[in-house]
Amino acid sequence: MATSAPSSAPPAPTASGFTGFLDRYFHITARGSTLGREIRGGLVTFFAMSYIVVLNPLIIGTVPDGTGGFLGGDEMSSVAKVAAATALIAGIMSILMGVIAKFPLAMATGLGLNAVVAFSIAMLPEMTWADAMGIVVLEGIIILILVLTGFREAVFNAVPKELKVAISVGIGLFITFIGFFDAGFVRIPGSQATPVELGIGGSLASWPLLVFVIGLITAIVLWIRKVRGSLLIAILTATVVAFIIEAVAHVGFKSGDNPGGWSLGAPIWPGSPVAVPDFGLLGQFSLVGSIDKVGIITVVLLVFTLLLADFFDTMGTMVAVGSEADLLDEKGNPPRTKQILIVDSVGAIAGGAGSVSSNTAYIESAAGVGEGARTGLA
Repeated sequence: MATSAPSSAPPAPTASGFTGFLDRYFHITARGSTLGREIRGGLVTFFAMSYIVVLNPLIIGTVPDGTGGFLGGDEMSSVAKVAAATALIAGIMSILMGVIAKFPLAMATGLGLNAVVAFSIAMLPEMTWADAMGIVVLEGIIILILVLTGFREAVFNAVPKELKVAISVGIGLFITFIGFFDAGFVRIPGSQATPVELGIGGSLASWPLLVFVIGLITAIVLWIRKVRGSLLIAILTATVVAFIIEAVAHVGFKSGDNPGGWSLGAPIWPGSPVAVPDFGLLGQFSLVGSIDKVGIITVVLLVFTLLLADFFDTMGTMVAVGSEADLLDEKGNPPRTKQILIVDSVGAIAGGAGSVSSNTAYIESAAGVGEGARTGLA
């Protein structure tokens, strides 16, 4: 006697064990992603934003405070200490953002905010680096209170979607301009005005700019051809090319006598790729020491300046990353907004306490989202 075929196919197997736990906790499948995409997206985000580990020490580690002192004691040891603390705080805050907010948004020292701390706060007369970082901690505490009371989220929700998008566009243009400058595409003219001079005296002939063009074209071509990991491949390709050029041509650092050199650091393999980091800067801040140096009114104004920049910077970044990941609601708000804002506020406190300036959400996270990342696992 013939038997009838089953009315429906058996259910698809579901992930179990640790992989299944990750899927359920981070909503990987629900957001249309996979474990592989999250890992690839996380790697791309890391490489896209890792420049801050070099750039932050060059900004705050080489500038004396109002008393003439450097972070970590002297300029030479300061750079290594700031780099170590920058990486540590960024790693911790990025993990917290992923685990608590479950959003593909990485964190690190805010570029721009660190310049304000270095050149507008720490250099004030009699101000020390500990005092300056104390102001950063104060800003973080205040903005965290604003989040916990619902004020910051209420302001975020009240801002029109179009303005949120405009802020994210502005942040993107800011980062683009920094990339053009560090690549040598635009420079500071002889008049010391805004850095908009094309190349070196109008000439674009330099090895660093060639590496920039190779990396950019590689990324564009692979992106258009929808190659997986296109940005990661482009970054690694440009890095290898830079190492080869330096080994052959000995380009060296950019200076007055060598305007065509590398801007941030020459691509030279270190003597040892592994070393014990020095975290001596952690906890080196004075919460209220700045009041005796510059007065309560000045401190309030400085805190407000940092708070305002941090407030809207995060707003634009959240919207930009959420839009790229297609995770925004009809009002232009990402999921778990309050949790994102809480972690971001704690980042300001952690950055000040770690002597590396305020940590904030990074727009470079959109690069990882472009590679498929949709959750905090990235």
